[in-house]
Amino acid sequence: MARKQAADYEEKRDAIVDEAARLFAAQGFSGASLADLATACDMSKSLFYHYYASKEAILFAVMNGHMDDLLTALEKAPDGEPDDLRAFARRLLRLYAGAAAKQKVLLYELGHLPKSERDEIVAKERRLIAHVEKLIAMARPDAAKVRLKAQTMLFFGMLNWTHTWLKPGGAVSRDDVADMAAKMALASA
Repeated sequence: MARKQAADYEEKRDAIVDEAARLFAAQGFSGASLADLATACDMSKSLFYHYYASKEAILFAVMNGHMDDLLTALEKAPDGEPDDLRAFARRLLRLYAGAAAKQKVLLYELGHLPKSERDEIVAKERRLIAHVEKLIAMARPDAAKVRLKAQTMLFFGMLNWTHTWLKPGGAVSRDDVADMAAKMALASA
């Protein structure tokens, strides 16, 4: 007999994803066991299978949800805000706020996903990359096309690692960092 779905099913799935992100970021996917995750979530290992089929399914949920959040930065800029590299960088870094564990998992643990799921995450990453390439090309039509991919990846390199050093409430804000990254990317295109 199939187990009845709890009224708070989606909330528990979300809580598992959040806790898994923290655990995988701290211990690595391979270093964190399902038992560790069950303990952190205060539930039995067997109960996890009611919410996720496997540890890999939880990893995919962490990455896929984070990528979906990041893809919202592609949406049209809010009224009055230009749709340029600077504005996009600001939107992206605002989405990184509070998502350090998910960002770390995305950067380090992609290889643990089955190929089909890894391909799905990579396709989403490529959408972000293509958008930045387009923004750089629009801002710098004189820039060499052969350098565009390198400039784009350097831009993401500047932003993607902010979870390791940028302090909320510090002397340099997220918007300041976004502005600097956009300016540097465009200056050297």
